Amino acid sequence: MPLKMLRSVGQRVTRLLPVVCPTTHMAKAAVRVIEGRSVTKVLYGVGRIQGITTCKTMRCEVAEEEEGEGEKKEDNIPPEKNRRQIIPVETSIKYMQSDAYKTTYGDEPVWVKYRRNFKGGLPPTKTRKTCIRDGILATGNPCPVCRDEFLVVEYRNLELIKQFISPFNGAVLPPLKTNICQKQHRRLLVAVNKARDYGLLTYDVPHRHYDYSEYYQPQQQDGTTEAGR
Repeated sequence: MPLKMLRSVGQRVTRLLPVVCPTTHMAKAAVRVIEGRSVTKVLYGVGRIQGITTCKTMRCEVAEEEEGEGEKKEDNIPPEKNRRQIIPVETSIKYMQSDAYKTTYGDEPVWVKYRRNFKGGLPPTKTRKTCIRDGILATGNPCPVCRDEFLVVEYRNLELIKQFISPFNGAVLPPLKTNICQKQHRRLLVAVNKARDYGLLTYDVPHRHYDYSEYYQPQQQDGTTEAGR
């Protein structure tokens, strides 16, 4: 591998020296210019260079070192963007009845006062796919459900899912009206259908009135039909 190609890789040289054993001048120079990659990738990449030997024990030490780095990254996550803690639906139901919820949202649905930021003069035709990636809020303006971690979309949380149902026809409101992301909208559809299956949500079955005179012949006053004469 030419040294010119190795110079564009990154900056983690000193940490590689304890775990690799360069035996030639070229290998030593290669280790000094490797930068930017994770330790494991660099270890496997540099291991192909002639004169560098690795062993299973050394790779295990590198893996443990990377796990420690992952824990440090989790500590650096801002608490307002961390969504890796699972909130039970029972806690969400109590939150919907608490004074904190009434102070924040009042008597209106959670999506009424929400305004989505978008680039340009025309609003987008679809809402975003998801607001949470890898347990972290990936946007500065999350949807009405993702922005509040105590709003759990579940079939038992009736006070929440009723806010997304039209009072006129009982249909689920479209995401362009509620501005929730597509992932939460799919969860909402599942929760509504499941709540109806369990009998927790009542809905009217459409009934059609038929004009039976179109299907049967009209009767005379004596009880006979025209065809019976």
